[in-house]
This record gives sequence, C-alpha cells and structure tokens, in this order.
Amino acid sequence: MNLLLDTHVALWAITDSPKLPPKARELIASPKTNVWISAASIWEIAIKHSLGRGDMPISAQDARRYFSESGYRLLAIEAEHALAVEDLPTHHGDPFDRILVAQALMEPMRLMTHDAMVALYSDTIIKI
Repeated sequence: MNLLLDTHVALWAITDSPKLPPKARELIASPKTNVWISAASIWEIAIKHSLGRGDMPISAQDARRYFSESGYRLLAIEAEHALAVEDLPTHHGDPFDRILVAQALMEPMRLMTHDAMVALYSDTIIKI
C-alpha cells in the first residue's frame, strides 16, 4: 500500500509521539506499506517552524532527514496535483491539506490524517 502521511501524522511518527494511535503506528511500520511524505509537508514545516509555532517542533531540514532515515519516500508536487486542487469541494480551506488530498487522489495513495475535515474528501482517506 502507498500511504501518504499528513504533516502532523508524519511528525508524530518520527518523534514517536503518543498522539499516534497504535493501529496507525502498525500500518506505517508494516513491510507492505510504502510511506510517502509530500514536499508540501516539508514546506508547511518550514513555514510554521520559522514562525516559532509550537506545533512544528523541528526544522524542515531535520524533518526531511528523519523522514529519509525512516525510509519514507518524498512525493514531489506536480502541476497535475496543483490543477486537481481546483476541482476539490471546499470542505477544507488549508492549502497544505488541500494539496495533500489532491496528491493522494491523483496518485492514487491512501492519505492518513487526524483531521476530520480532510477525511470528508474520500473514503480512501484514513482518519486516525
């Protein structure tokens, strides 16, 4: 399975946060799962970390290194992903979440998120 992690889920995974439910942890660690991180998540971490937000405890550079060390693959943002955002319903206004949804739907991949609004986009989105 190709699994795209939402930014906070990805951070919880690399920091071994108790916020990451055991079932999600098992799916991420499964040898049958290819875990993906979007370039949009790296961008989101960079912006929010530079603003000193407490929900982004590490820099984007450190996050990218940890993602790589964990064996996670990096998903580039393609023009087709950006175009697909235009056709999404307006369930969610956050541009980072919207591009993650578009990427997951286009690739296709399963998106793992903790955001109930993001989960409204598709039954292929895994809400934890």
